[in-house]
Amino acid sequence: MSKITDLTAQLARPVVEENGCTLWDVEYVKEAGSWYLRVYIDKETGVSIDDCEAVSRTLSDLLDEADPIQDAYTFEVSSAGADRALKKPEHFAAFLGEQVDAKFYQPVNGQKAVTGTLVGYDNGDVTLDLGDGPVTFAKKDVAQVRLHVGF
Repeated sequence: MSKITDLTAQLARPVVEENGCTLWDVEYVKEAGSWYLRVYIDKETGVSIDDCEAVSRTLSDLLDEADPIQDAYTFEVSSAGADRALKKPEHFAAFLGEQVDAKFYQPVNGQKAVTGTLVGYDNGDVTLDLGDGPVTFAKKDVAQVRLHVGF
């Protein structure tokens, strides 16, 4: 599946950039028995529905030409979102000092999730300041890290 996401990212990057956006992530996942190819984009001033439509229209044609997926799938282009998942080293670097929500595969110190300030990222290990100083969580324990959205 990484070949599908890698090829999609290669095709998407120039299209996304031509539309004044940046490519945040590409995922190819199976949900409720159906496959989804999702392209997440970002823009400093915020992603509009017009941005998603412009990228989707052009990229859809490129994907039809390249035909990297044999099975039926649903193609979506959307904003990375305010609560975007941090997956790549550059994502973590861009949001150092920000509040994040971390979820764990198994409870860590009795908790399945924590919210803290992102203070470090090293080869998958995530360091958060939870208020009492920094705590590092091993890559093997961290299921997901997302930007925290507080109201």
